[in-house]
Amino acid sequence: MFILEVAAALRKAGVSFAVAGGHAVSLHGAVRGTVDLDLVLRLAQSDYEAAERALKALGLEPRLPVSAAEVFAFRKEYIEKRNLAAWSFCDPKDPTRLVDIIITHDLGKLKTKAFKIDGTSLPVLSLGDLIAMKRACGRPQDLEDVRALEELRA
Repeated sequence: MFILEVAAALRKAGVSFAVAGGHAVSLHGAVRGTVDLDLVLRLAQSDYEAAERALKALGLEPRLPVSAAEVFAFRKEYIEKRNLAAWSFCDPKDPTRLVDIIITHDLGKLKTKAFKIDGTSLPVLSLGDLIAMKRACGRPQDLEDVRALEELRA
């Protein structure tokens, strides 16, 4: 399973991460189909660099020709001036293997919840932080996710 393969590679590399996006919505219990795996990392250059190495070892390549050091160094500029919210990786041999590292948030400021998948514990953004992140994005799919997640709270 791709999500577990990525998680194992990141753990082996010592990267602090949590699942966000559509996979997190589904794990919290809302019906949601998605292909890409959205992740939030601890905002540390070492984590970005280790994640880059781990994802490349899985055969994934960055969609943009920028390195982890560049993403980390110019993160604020990429977000504010280039409207970049995620640093994306894909497998050129299998377009369903996609990972987006969300660069607008720092895992160190977010809460997580552990979910078990096939006996493996997986860190996932807490329901509250996931709702806040999706609400801030404001895209139609994110707002639909917010509605579905808030129904789970009721």
